[in-house]
Amino acid sequence: MDTKDIKLTQFSHGGGCGCKIAPGVLSRLLAQAPPGIVPPQLMVGNETSDDAAVYRLNDEQALVATTDFFTPIVDDPYDFGRIAATNAISDVYAMGGKPIMALSLVGMPLDKIPLEAVGRILEGGAAVCREAGIPIAGGHSIDIPEPIYGLVVMGLVHPQHVKRNADAKAGDVLILGKPLGVGVLSVALKKGLLDTAGYAEMIRHTTQLNRVGAVLSEIEGVHALTDVTGFGLAGHLLEICRGSKQAAQIEFSRLPLIERAVMFAKEGMATGATGRNWNGYGGEVISPKELLSWQRTLLTDPQTSGGLLVSCASDAVDAVLAAFSQDGFAEAAVIGELSAGPALLHVM
Repeated sequence: MDTKDIKLTQFSHGGGCGCKIAPGVLSRLLAQAPPGIVPPQLMVGNETSDDAAVYRLNDEQALVATTDFFTPIVDDPYDFGRIAATNAISDVYAMGGKPIMALSLVGMPLDKIPLEAVGRILEGGAAVCREAGIPIAGGHSIDIPEPIYGLVVMGLVHPQHVKRNADAKAGDVLILGKPLGVGVLSVALKKGLLDTAGYAEMIRHTTQLNRVGAVLSEIEGVHALTDVTGFGLAGHLLEICRGSKQAAQIEFSRLPLIERAVMFAKEGMATGATGRNWNGYGGEVISPKELLSWQRTLLTDPQTSGGLLVSCASDAVDAVLAAFSQDGFAEAAVIGELSAGPALLHVM
């Protein structure tokens, strides 16, 4: 069977980061987990829902460790591999680190998907790892009913440059690196409504490595970093608010948005994760006037391989925007700021 005849999304109940467990459910699960060992070298664990674990090795190096995998968000096996690998590596960049090695995680229904298609998924992941300058040094594979692919990724960062989502400060400016709307585009794709140009735009955003994170971590005044993925912009910004004990204010008109996604969202298109996200944290989002349904969709839209969200001092804004621009993130934009107050998101 030709790999072009395979439609990977038909085998998955959700796609990309949209298949994450809902934030409210995840919070309850983590609350039930028994406390584990917390050695003094563990700089970042799961206490603030950060992007990766960080373990101090010595005065100059800390190990960043993360894993991410999901079900197909596109039908093309090679593109699926590229997107999943880009997304997994992003968590190292979101901590301010540089990746050094990856392991593959593969689960495939081998009675439904030919080996040639699985091979193309692995080729796509390997291509992104080559672009990031890291080897795939091993991994694990199983035969399961629904296809999944992703990576375990390890990186290094100087202990003084680790960027936790809990270190944002009152008065910080918020900057978003990639436009929102990938989840909406994935729905349009599955419905056969996304044209060739729209698909190319979707692939461009989801396969752009967030390696600028390692540069941002060394800019004085950058206090916190995270990447916007399955919980949407509102969800991941609220994680910064909770961890840092700050309130956030954003202006919807300043958000970078994918134009086609806006069009589809205004037509009522949204992922299933959008509703689950809102149910999980909608009570923490405040607006002086009721948000339109399409605006709420884009605030909660699950971003697969989304952009970095930066919290920085006002005098670091120019340096942050310059770093984004130099690494090809032309749509990076200032979207709001943080202030002292309850961990709430105010949308203007």
